[in-house]
Amino acid sequence: MLGFFIAIISGALMGIQGVFNTGVTKASSVWSAGAFVQFSALIVCLFVWALTDRTNLLNVFHVDSKYMLLGGAIGAFITYTVVVSVSKLGPAKAAMFIVIAQLIVAYLIELLGLFGITKQPVSMKKVLGMLIAIIGIVIFKWESA
Repeated sequence: MLGFFIAIISGALMGIQGVFNTGVTKASSVWSAGAFVQFSALIVCLFVWALTDRTNLLNVFHVDSKYMLLGGAIGAFITYTVVVSVSKLGPAKAAMFIVIAQLIVAYLIELLGLFGITKQPVSMKKVLGMLIAIIGIVIFKWESA
């Protein structure tokens, strides 16, 4: 149950962050805002690490698959794509498309067993759920047009 609450908080924070980052971008540029966002995230992470964890920071390099270290670089492009989509579509539409894309990609990762994830069989309930979500986007877009 805790996982559900954490996921809800994550989604809420992502929605707020997208709006905030778009506002910062209006005062500067996408990449300078992105640099500030990533830098401020680094500061927060180091601060919380110093208060709570304090394991060796270099242990991250012990990961078996070195490509996993690209998460931060991907984060820079996530910041860019969220800012651009929020500025072009608005927060609600952008969030819906982002969440559906996340869901589809995550499900494909499970189905194909990519990146060390245990391969899962196709579930018609999950496919139907995604189709319903996509139909919801069409209805949302149609209603607001």
